[in-house]
Amino acid sequence: MALSNAQQLRHLLWRAGFGPSSKSWPEWEKLSPDQAWKKLKTDAATPPVAFNVASNAFQGIGMGVGEIGRTENGGLTDEQKKQIRKQSKEDLRSLNLLWLDEMTRTKAQLREKMALFWHGHFASRNINILYQQQLLEVVRNNALGSFADLLRGVSKSAAMLAFLNNQQNKKKSPNENFAREVMELFTLGRGHYTEQDVKEAARAFTGWGFSIAGDFVFREGVHDASTKTVLSKTGSFDGDDVLNILLDQRQTAYYITEKLYRFLVSEQDAPKDRIRQLGDRFFQSQYDISALLDDIFTSKWFYEPQHVGAKIKSPIELWVGIRRTLPLELERPETQLVLQKALGQILFFPPNVAGWPGGKTWIDSSSLMLRMRIPQLLALGNDLDVQTKDDDDQEMGQGGGKRKQQLRATIDWSLPTNLFASTPDTELIPRMAAHLWQLPQPAPPVPIIQQYTEQGSKTARIQSTLAQLMATPEYQVC
Repeated sequence: MALSNAQQLRHLLWRAGFGPSSKSWPEWEKLSPDQAWKKLKTDAATPPVAFNVASNAFQGIGMGVGEIGRTENGGLTDEQKKQIRKQSKEDLRSLNLLWLDEMTRTKAQLREKMALFWHGHFASRNINILYQQQLLEVVRNNALGSFADLLRGVSKSAAMLAFLNNQQNKKKSPNENFAREVMELFTLGRGHYTEQDVKEAARAFTGWGFSIAGDFVFREGVHDASTKTVLSKTGSFDGDDVLNILLDQRQTAYYITEKLYRFLVSEQDAPKDRIRQLGDRFFQSQYDISALLDDIFTSKWFYEPQHVGAKIKSPIELWVGIRRTLPLELERPETQLVLQKALGQILFFPPNVAGWPGGKTWIDSSSLMLRMRIPQLLALGNDLDVQTKDDDDQEMGQGGGKRKQQLRATIDWSLPTNLFASTPDTELIPRMAAHLWQLPQPAPPVPIIQQYTEQGSKTARIQSTLAQLMATPEYQVC
């Protein structure tokens, strides 16, 4: 059964963004899917506004605890180190919340959704706010541009070089960590290189480092300029040469294409011929990310029913989608940090360099119950009472244990209510379910939902039904 125009639009907005906004949906609803895709691209064409939350004091010192003593001119007192750690965590919290707001409110949904993808692909866990802020700027500025430029920018960022220990990669004692992850996670994928390739590439990356201010620095004195052989290519390579060799491998295009397909289309195994066709075009375009997105979002198979409602929303997608449906202002915005921790996805703190695994790993018995409680907690103004796990020192002030915080918000109910104000009562629940549940044929249990819905004014019924439908397993997928 083919999807209706409205179903196709909602599917596109969830996969290329964070779902329909109650404020703008009436305008989007007038468009065809092709027109909507063009609008998404147009809205994302403006360069992003840079985020700058690093405090003046922190920028003056210009470095984080993780690199103290390992970076030139990095001699600091214990008290300075303590202050840096504290200030950096505070600034990271601010950057987290600022990006969440941007995802929620910006018209450039496509850019921020792709930035979230690259944020997971180029995962970096670093307590230094200055370096994390710089890395996010690279990701957001290149999210829809050239993957080659994005790869080079990320590979030369202080955040990634620090996280993968390349500051310690020197001619006399090569460190293979950076070279390995660039091949395994960023470009080729596991099984498409040898251990010898890693060793040789690590020698090429010797001397790649960064200054206290986060600028890329090539330290020629510790670089191994001798001959190396990487993926059957031989020469006196440096790091840029290795990145070019990796980009010359068609396997890199296939690897990125398949990972992006899983993020945007289906978490199930993609047809190999489809990935090969998309990957070939991506490679031939010289890694034009926007061209690859065109191929995906203008295809007929993107709108096939089996791809609709087949992807579990990540915690960030779920939360931002809720905020776009229920425009709100939280009394305590920092509660969103506890919520991210409880749900298993804290921006800037991936579990490891591989990023968040996604898919079914987002759901377990406790996280599913919490995910379904969130809309009702917001609607009723109840406390968020959760148990979170302990972590290492990169906690952003959100340590483990039992936590109770207010999830109270001022919700602008008029916007979602107006979407259904003229809907006949007999069609209200099915119509609202069709809008909120991203399923090919949503079939809400009307009698059960009515049983738990307020029976007062129509406005009250709509608000109550919204909370009920969003507090379901069906709302967890898109």
